[in-house]
Amino acid sequence: MKIGITYDLRDQYLAEGYGEEETAEFDKAETIETIESVLRHFKHTPERIGNVKSLIKKLAAGERWDLVFNIAEGMYGFGREAQIPAVLDAYRIAYTFSDPLVLALTLHKAMTKRVIRDLQVPTPEFCVVENEAQIEEVNLPLPLFVKPVAEGTSKGIAETSKITSYQELKSVCLHLLRTFRQPVLVEGYLPGREFTVGIIGSGNEAAVIGVMEVLLKENAETGVYSYHNKENYQRLVEYRLVNGEIAQSCAAVALKAWRGLGCRDAGRVDLKLDGAGVPNFIEVNPLAGLNPKHSDLPILAGLAGLDYGDLIKKILDSTLKRVDNNRRRRKA
Repeated sequence: MKIGITYDLRDQYLAEGYGEEETAEFDKAETIETIESVLRHFKHTPERIGNVKSLIKKLAAGERWDLVFNIAEGMYGFGREAQIPAVLDAYRIAYTFSDPLVLALTLHKAMTKRVIRDLQVPTPEFCVVENEAQIEEVNLPLPLFVKPVAEGTSKGIAETSKITSYQELKSVCLHLLRTFRQPVLVEGYLPGREFTVGIIGSGNEAAVIGVMEVLLKENAETGVYSYHNKENYQRLVEYRLVNGEIAQSCAAVALKAWRGLGCRDAGRVDLKLDGAGVPNFIEVNPLAGLNPKHSDLPILAGLAGLDYGDLIKKILDSTLKRVDNNRRRRKA
């Protein structure tokens, strides 16, 4: 198959003057190169497309692909991750991972939590602060946790994200509002262990490939899987595959959230235990990073005995099966 690859290349944006944190979610060249290598290994013909603007230019020039392997995060707006899937839907070109509805919903953490709450999946109580006046209206018990409502890769998350006083709440919320120019999610702080659950597949065929605990080392920023800790994970974080009852509980919560939100093909669900030891939904990443060395999903897959090539193949297999089933339904 001729498989196009859509992505946002970090070096390109850095060269244009964007900052390190602004571009933290974007891909390194080695990610694109490794995906290309895997696709060639499985007898496909990869072709680099690039970001949404490049995709539009190529489509306008008449270029087409049998499938698009989409890992583009987008740059602007709550719908930034949904832009490429929406364009591909308009041209009826199949692509990996979730559709525009899911990607727009799940980028906005508060909207996601409203759906999660309706699904009766455990998640901390929360509210959204859109301006300075609303900070005074927060009526949730301390301690709290705050972060930008629509960022990934732990952007905007630091030691100061754990709030122990309403004075801290005002100071940190104002900083986030000014820095990220978007609303701030304020939620109850979860004191327990933190996990991420890797999932492959869609709907009833979705399955957990592993449950990985995130353990912060002594020299890490305390109590939070922060942007700093994540960027320096090799010396600050330990990842450990877990089994037994806790893994089963996390897997059940993650699958309920994944299926209820309509996520597809592969991704991660992040969980943390509350004071009673119950896994609570933090957020979902239906467009998980695929850097072979640094991204959580490939690290988790490796711990579970699944090498990078097999992970990509399983993602492709899920996509092709889903696409084939959809075509059959349309013909029926």
